[in-house]
Amino acid sequence: MTSKPIVSVVVIGRNEGARLNRCLTSIQESDMAAGSLELIYVDSASTDDSLYQASTFDAQTILISDGKPCAARGRNAGWQAATAPFVLFLDGDTILHPEFIKTALDTMRTESGVAVVWGHRREIAPEQSIYVRVLDLDWMYPPGDSEFCGGDALFRRSVLVRTGGFNDTLIAGEEPELCNRLRELGYKISHIDAAMTQHDLAITSFPPYWKRAFRAGYAYAQIAEQCRYMTHPLWSKEVKHHFVRGSLLAIAPILLIALSLTVPIALAFFALLAMFVLARTMHQCKWKSPHFWTRFSYAVHSHFQHLPIVLGQIDFYRHQFLGRERGLIEYKQEQTK
Repeated sequence: MTSKPIVSVVVIGRNEGARLNRCLTSIQESDMAAGSLELIYVDSASTDDSLYQASTFDAQTILISDGKPCAARGRNAGWQAATAPFVLFLDGDTILHPEFIKTALDTMRTESGVAVVWGHRREIAPEQSIYVRVLDLDWMYPPGDSEFCGGDALFRRSVLVRTGGFNDTLIAGEEPELCNRLRELGYKISHIDAAMTQHDLAITSFPPYWKRAFRAGYAYAQIAEQCRYMTHPLWSKEVKHHFVRGSLLAIAPILLIALSLTVPIALAFFALLAMFVLARTMHQCKWKSPHFWTRFSYAVHSHFQHLPIVLGQIDFYRHQFLGRERGLIEYKQEQTK
């Protein structure tokens, strides 16, 4: 008699190419006992051979070809087809650490009230570009109880059933929004001090870096709007913060030019102010990296990103005012090798 799986691993992907093969291989190499994992791959209308690749790993495959493909729809289709009491969600561009599932299950079984467990996600090749190097540090969070998780996390299937899963009207940020609803119900989100996944962001130029931040801004505003009347009004403060910082950053060049023409010393003052702000940010993120230039680049990124983020927020309010639905904002290129 075949025993039922303990964990259903739901992998979502769209044109991941070789990255998907690498992800599915890492699941097979997990420390979990044979037969204890159920593998489900959900494809969002890929134009490559992703579905065929998944079938070679004996994965149950689900194709989403109608309507607007998005991560939330993919994850919902996956957990609804799952049969195990725990569901591990993975993005198709990640590599699973072989010990994570066992470690996460131990936390689930020993800590009451925990609905979600997630660990450390880091970039596979932070050296491939300055964009990946700084965004790698964005994945770093201190362990303990957290407000939300990212796309890779272990969930109790019962809480997915209770809440209805992810909100598929969101173009991004569906995990924080779901975690916020779970916290409203009294559940905990646990970030454990353990390696979870390696990620392949694959951003090597400015346009996808900008587009990714723009999409984040849209998600900030959309989720803040949906959570504004909840006990935990997720991201409402962040939206205001980004708006102020992004607006100041947008008008800063004009102010600098105007002031430097009338008050020459103003340019030196603003230069000193910028150095102070960057130095403070570098000090605050010292725990993330011991390398000076990495921290400097990360400090620049931390402030510059407010500009595309605030434009993304404005784009959300524009679509809301016009009553239009926003299409996907994709920033990654298809990988065929």
